[in-house]
Amino acid sequence: MTDIMLQKTATTARRGRGRPFQKGQSGNPVGRPRGSTNRATRAAELLLDGEATALTRKAIELALAGDPAALRLCLDRTVAPRRDRPVEVALPPIDSAADLLGAIKAVAGAVGRGAITAAEAVACRR
Repeated sequence: MTDIMLQKTATTARRGRGRPFQKGQSGNPVGRPRGSTNRATRAAELLLDGEATALTRKAIELALAGDPAALRLCLDRTVAPRRDRPVEVALPPIDSAADLLGAIKAVAGAVGRGAITAAEAVACRR
């Protein structure tokens, strides 16, 4: 470590220790206006303006040609993510704690047959 690194500079000598701002006040109270876009986002919008149709067509052509990244992009945009579905499992009547074993067997059997998934079995309620 050199001596120059240990010396205080004019800017560090002026700064005090502790909190630089009053409590509850940020350095820029007005901040960035809501809805304002980033400079890079605005530049990208200007470059791509009017090209959406051509870019979409090219992505579809690449996907049809077998490009895995383009295929994933197209499928992610066209197919909605799978949501949980209601599950019906025939459960025996549960009147006491002793009846729970039969219900557990029914749910485990449905998972084993592939009628429901393990995640659906966990969420299975009467």
